[in-house]
Amino acid sequence: MEVGLLYSRIRPDEKLLLTALREHGHEVHKVDVREVTFGLDAPPEPLGDCDVVLDRCLATSRSRYASRFVDHYDLPVVNSPETAKLCSDKVETTLALSAAGVPTPETTVAFTTEAALDAIEAFGYPCVLKPVVGSWGRLMAKLDSRSAAEAVLEHKATLGHYEHSVFYVQQFVEKPGRDLRVLTLDGEPVAAMSRSSDHWLTNAAAGAETTAFDLDPEAEQLAREASQAVGGGLLGVDLMELDGPDGDAYTVHEVNHTVEFKALDAAVDVDVAAAVVDWLETKVASMDDGSDPTPAEVQP
Repeated sequence: MEVGLLYSRIRPDEKLLLTALREHGHEVHKVDVREVTFGLDAPPEPLGDCDVVLDRCLATSRSRYASRFVDHYDLPVVNSPETAKLCSDKVETTLALSAAGVPTPETTVAFTTEAALDAIEAFGYPCVLKPVVGSWGRLMAKLDSRSAAEAVLEHKATLGHYEHSVFYVQQFVEKPGRDLRVLTLDGEPVAAMSRSSDHWLTNAAAGAETTAFDLDPEAEQLAREASQAVGGGLLGVDLMELDGPDGDAYTVHEVNHTVEFKALDAAVDVDVAAAVVDWLETKVASMDDGSDPTPAEVQP
């Protein structure tokens, strides 16, 4: 199998993937998207003979457009540009999850600071203001008072970029000091971990403590449904546990399409990168023989 790897920086996650691919005997064509161009007629030369292309671009814009071009060349790409589009934008993700009936925190979107302040006041304090594009918990604000809300909204208005004029306001979920990350391959959970912190943000990139987590049937099913809602592929589904005694036990707050998994790999007994490569082999084999593998055929 010849695999193209689109990247803009080789992180520990990509090193794990490259090692697993080579240990499985596959040829890898690394393509730094900062150094190539994408035309309308043919892919960059290193991609031409690839059986599948992995999008591991760090920047959202590069990920979305590079995967779109690869798809335009009729080359299989993981993840698909449609999935990249949905997952890279929190508004798109929320709408997709809601349309699929997947529980997700209550969310309101506004387009002016005045309307955003009205939405925040309607939620009550605390609530959360998030950028529509971003990762690692950057530029997220927990608003505990009207004065804090006014200050953050003023900062966003001053920044001026059009994305800062889309105000994504979400309920603050009283989670038990942690959230959950589930890595899924076409919906099938491969491994999961909890991310714990004294801070309200529990991202592993921000220093949260990570521990292997055994999923119960409800969490497994939600991970499958969230994956399906955004088109499947190699995804990181983030869930929060709910403290209330009634209703759903979890809510899905994010789905990541260029998922980092080095912290997960270190926390669990599963070789995550090897599981991804096994899954890629199954996908390529199914394309070669014209079959359509079901999630049950993917074995971590």
